[in-house]
Amino acid sequence: MLENQEDGITMKILSKYIAATALAVGMFTVAQVNSASAQTLRVGMECTYAPYNFKKADGSLDGYDVDVAKGVSAIIGQEIEFVCQKWDGMIPALLANKFDLVVASMSITESRLEKMDFSAPYRISVGRLVGKKGMGVKLFDDAGKPMADNFKDLKIGMGRATTYSKWFEAKLPDANVVYYDSSEAMYLDLRNGRTDMIMTNPMKAFLSFLSKEDGDGYEFVSPQIDETEFFGIGVGIGLRKGNDDLKKKLDAAILQLTKDGSLEKYALKYFPFAIHNEGWEG
Repeated sequence: MLENQEDGITMKILSKYIAATALAVGMFTVAQVNSASAQTLRVGMECTYAPYNFKKADGSLDGYDVDVAKGVSAIIGQEIEFVCQKWDGMIPALLANKFDLVVASMSITESRLEKMDFSAPYRISVGRLVGKKGMGVKLFDDAGKPMADNFKDLKIGMGRATTYSKWFEAKLPDANVVYYDSSEAMYLDLRNGRTDMIMTNPMKAFLSFLSKEDGDGYEFVSPQIDETEFFGIGVGIGLRKGNDDLKKKLDAAILQLTKDGSLEKYALKYFPFAIHNEGWEG
C-alpha cells in the first residue's frame, strides 16, 4: 500500500518548533558542543530499512541514518552504540530507556511531538512528479508555483488519501487526477501510458523505479515540492522529553553537517540528489 502521511503538522506547531530550534542553535555553538561528555549514547534503529539503516553481509550497519548518527557523534564528542529495534516498538522502547536516541528515518509529526522531542530535521519529506523524458511541458514557473493551464490535458496518478493528493486538491483542484491503492498499479499505468505522470516521494521513486530497467525513459519532471503545510517538517532524531541540553547539541551538530556538506555526501552514496533541506540555517 502507498505510504500515507500520518498526523500532518499544523503550521502553528511548525512555526513554534522552528523558532525553538533556531533559538537553541543560536545559544549553543559548535565550540560548546565539542566539550560534551564522553557518555555513550544508545541509538535505536530498525537495521532492516535500506538504504537508510541496514546490516551488511559482515553484520556491520550502514545507511544514511547510520552516517548521520556517526557524524553527529563525532561533532558532539560522544560515543554511540546501535540498538536494533522493530519499528512498531521504537517509541515505547525509547520511552522505556532502552536507548537514548532514535535515528531511524522517523518523521516529525504532531502526535509524536506529544510524546517525545526531535532534533532539527536531517531529511526532507517532499513530493515530486515523474513522467517521460522530454515531455517538453513547463509545469512550474520560475518561482516554483504550479502553472494550472499546463496541467489541463494531463492525467496525474497518485496514492489515494496521501499528502500528494491533498496538495493537488488544494493547489490544482481542476487537474485530472487518477487515484491508486498500490504503488505497483500506479507505476504500471505510467509505463502503459494510462497516466502521463505520477506524484510520489522522490527517494522511493528513484529506488523502486527510476534506477531500475522499467524506469528507463522516465525522469523527474518537476522540482521538489516541500510545502510544510502538506508534507511536514521532515525526519529528525528522536529523544525523550526533558533532555534539553542534548537536543541543543543535536541541533547544532545537524546544522554543522548541513553547512559543511556532510548530509549531501551521505545522500549521494544512495541517491543522485540531496535529501535534506539545503536552505536550513537554524
